[in-house]
Amino acid sequence: MELRQLRYLVTVADEGSFTRAAQRLHVAQPGVSAQIKELEREIGELLLDRSGRTVRLTEAGTTVLPYARAALDAVEGARQAVSELTGLIQGHVTVGTVTSVAAMDMAGLLAGFHQRHPGVRITLSEGTSGQLVAGLHAGRLDLIVIGATATNAASGAAAQVIADESLAVVVPPGDPLAARDSLAAGELRDRPLICLPPGSGLRAGLEEACAEAGFRPYVAFESADPRMLIQLAAAGLGVAVLAESGARSLAGNLRALRLSGTAARARLLLAWRDDAATSPAARALTQHARAALPALSPAS
Repeated sequence: MELRQLRYLVTVADEGSFTRAAQRLHVAQPGVSAQIKELEREIGELLLDRSGRTVRLTEAGTTVLPYARAALDAVEGARQAVSELTGLIQGHVTVGTVTSVAAMDMAGLLAGFHQRHPGVRITLSEGTSGQLVAGLHAGRLDLIVIGATATNAASGAAAQVIADESLAVVVPPGDPLAARDSLAAGELRDRPLICLPPGSGLRAGLEEACAEAGFRPYVAFESADPRMLIQLAAAGLGVAVLAESGARSLAGNLRALRLSGTAARARLLLAWRDDAATSPAARALTQHARAALPALSPAS
């Protein structure tokens, strides 16, 4: 019985598919199937039911699976213990971020960590704040950068505010607002707006600012790409709402106006798991990120 066979069994059980398991393991599907068949021959029982569209554990497979997981966890624990003892941190860390992170240098952050810990593999993915929070709690992500909203700010993970800035609106030069330097949220009441999707900190800030002014915003266009928001505004399709740093860096010939009001703010959170299951590599990444991105006190 080999650890590789146990890893393949656990992955197929998690994915419910040989194809998806092979993709996750970065090996050919026939190799996964052959190794599990060899494991079944050694145990003397079928571990997987392959008769349906989804691969399921047999009764024997259900019995074996916890032991397979425990064996893999024990090996990983031994590796981590040795790494901590020798001071050589290795392993794999997973980072998730929302698309709009103009207020921070993610590439520089990860490059700095890689220089300090070259033995650690880093994976970076993007998603909505809700998806990233779910990934963090499920153990698929070690560290995330998300928009601070009422629904995820108290999600149970350890977190700190790393960006807190005013919102701004972007309009073409010919727009009636173009001569202004700032405006109140109430002046957007009858305008079609262009913004990030729900779940982002920026969208939450816009909705809170409009609620403070006594109305619900009419968001005509949504995009996760801030550059698309600018392009839609340039086409005259509405008023784009972005964090002020992003608005001024992307506006070009368009006009960026600060949106006044205490609620009109975009906040980013750095969040991480803080439990005994956290790997040394993930702890090192969290320490590096927290040092590079000092906590801010939310503006009031």
